[in-house]
Order: sequence, then C-alpha cells, then structure tokens
Amino acid sequence: MSGELNSKIGAHTIAEILSEPATWKACLQRVESSGELRSLSSKLLQQVEWVFIGCGSSFYLAQAAAASWSILTGGKSRAMPASEIMLFPQALPIPCQPVLISRSGHTSEALEAAEYLERAQNLRTLAITCAQDAPIQKVSSHCIVLSDADEKSTVMTRSFTSMLLVLQCLAAIRGNRRDFLEAAAQLGEQMSTRLDGIRETVKGLVKERGAFADYVFLGQGPFFGIAQESMLKVKEMSCSYAQGFHTLEFRHGPKAIVSPETLITFILSESGFDAEVAVLEEIKKLGGATLVVTNAANAAVRRSADYLVELELKVPEVARTAASVVTGQLLGYYTGIKKGLNPDEPRNLTRVVMLEGTA
Repeated sequence: MSGELNSKIGAHTIAEILSEPATWKACLQRVESSGELRSLSSKLLQQVEWVFIGCGSSFYLAQAAAASWSILTGGKSRAMPASEIMLFPQALPIPCQPVLISRSGHTSEALEAAEYLERAQNLRTLAITCAQDAPIQKVSSHCIVLSDADEKSTVMTRSFTSMLLVLQCLAAIRGNRRDFLEAAAQLGEQMSTRLDGIRETVKGLVKERGAFADYVFLGQGPFFGIAQESMLKVKEMSCSYAQGFHTLEFRHGPKAIVSPETLITFILSESGFDAEVAVLEEIKKLGGATLVVTNAANAAVRRSADYLVELELKVPEVARTAASVVTGQLLGYYTGIKKGLNPDEPRNLTRVVMLEGTA
C-alpha cells in the first residue's frame, strides 16, 4: 500500500479512497457537535416532497439520498439532474424542498438551478458542498460545508460517501431514527477493519483478469444510485465501457450483452436479497464474470460469485450504501492503473464543470 501512496500516478485518488472511514468520522462528528443538522431539520419544509439535485456523481448521490430519505422518513422524495430543472422546469414538483449537491460549489448547472429555485420559485434551498466560501453558499439559503471531505483528485470518492452519509443523518433526524444515527457514528470504525480486505480482493481481481471489455453494475433501492456511481468510477478512472441497471431490470433485454468478457457487479440488498440472488445465479449460468458486494453471503452467493466482498457491517441496511460504493471506486482505480492511466487526472475531464458564460 505504501508504494501506491508514494507513486506519482494515482496517489491522490488511492489516498482519498483509503481515508474514507476516517473522513466519515470527522464529518459526522463536526455536524453533530455543531448541531446544524437538527437546526436545519426544524427550519426546512415539512410535508412536501424533497428533491435532491446534482450533476454527474452528485446526481447519483442524489439518487441514493432520495431513496434513503423515503426509507428513513417515510416522506416523498426524488432525484433530478440540475440540467433537467433548467430545461424542463415543469417536471419539478411545486412546492418542494430542494437540496443542491456540489462538491466544488462551482458547478454551473447546480448554480443556475439554485438561482432559479430561489428567485423564480421563491424556494429556500439547502446546498451541501465540500468547499469553503463557494458560490453556491451565496446563492442558497442554507448550506452544509464538509471541508474534511474535499479532494485533490478529479474524481469524487470520499466527498461522495461523506455527503451521502450526512444527508442520510439529516433524514434520520427528520424521521426520528436514532438507530441510524448511532450506527452511522460507528460506520467508519467498522469499515476501517474491512478496507484492507476489500482492497486486496479488488486488486487481486484486476491482477488476475486485467481489464474487461464491458462492466455492468446492478443495484436496487438505495443501492441503484450506488451502482450508477460505481459505474461512473470505472468509466472515469479507467476509460472503460461501463453500464448501470436495476438488478431485476437486467433480465429484460440487457442480459444479452453477457459474455466471459463482461464483469457484472451485484450490489445486493437485504430487502431484495432472494430476488437479486436469483438474477445472480441466472447471469452466472450465462457465462459472465461476477463480482458480488453484500453484507453477508449465503451458499448460493458463494457458488455464483467469482469474486466476493462481504462487508459484515453491524448497521441498518441503508447505512451501508456509502460503504458499498468503495468496491467500485477501487475497481476503477486499479483498472486504470492496469491500463497505464492516471486515475488522478482522467482523460477529457476537469475537476469542476463550468460552462462558458456562466462562471
């Protein structure tokens, strides 16, 4: 591991991935000590749909956060790309409680959406970012800043998981889910004991099999956004072809792509475990290579998984979403290194998307 951290190629990315458990702990301790989540819960709208808004990784974070919000509060929620609000504003439910997600706080579309919601719709937005004194803080009525989770690398890793956990904790406060809050506080410590094993599993997979022609990531419920984000990590860091689907939807046409050159990653839930394992068994028979991320594997999973990551976390299902994306992050990193790329500086990408004329 020290060699990876000392290398000039991908050093920021791997360091940031490996720092995630400690970063979660730091971020959660900060918002707990400040009391800002409880204060926000009392200030933000009640009895309306919550709309989580982002671009790229932040949109996939929004998908996971929206599903988590409904699970933890029982309230309505949805995720929308910031661009959709600008191009099809009629799709936005009014009234609603908008939540803008932007690591940098500079993303053009997120800023335009915030300005539209605040000024044209007279909605008090909540923003969450990892940057101090970012433009989105000036536009939004409320802002959570997680400076401990900011990154030097282009791709989002610890910022994604940290912002997701904090938004989940806000949902747990609104939903009076003390069990989740207690579990979230322990998540970093539990994950720190599992991280080396996960890293070795993914590293071994890439060393043994190299790069695949196609990568597929499957998840349901709050894990769908995690599957999407895992897909994006492999695309960004390794410039590989990757796709994401709801697990059971993969049967309905997409399974035609399965071959020995396809790596299908199953991010299994507890809620849909039996149905999702049935898809795993079906896909394994079609000849695809399988990687399974689950909290605990049974005999059927072990038979059908070519590579297996067992998280073994003693936390509620929804609290495992952040931990479940780490495998995809590592897969993107090690595949990129295998292909001779620098995961710190992906091809054609910049750390912040700022559109011409909107800066």
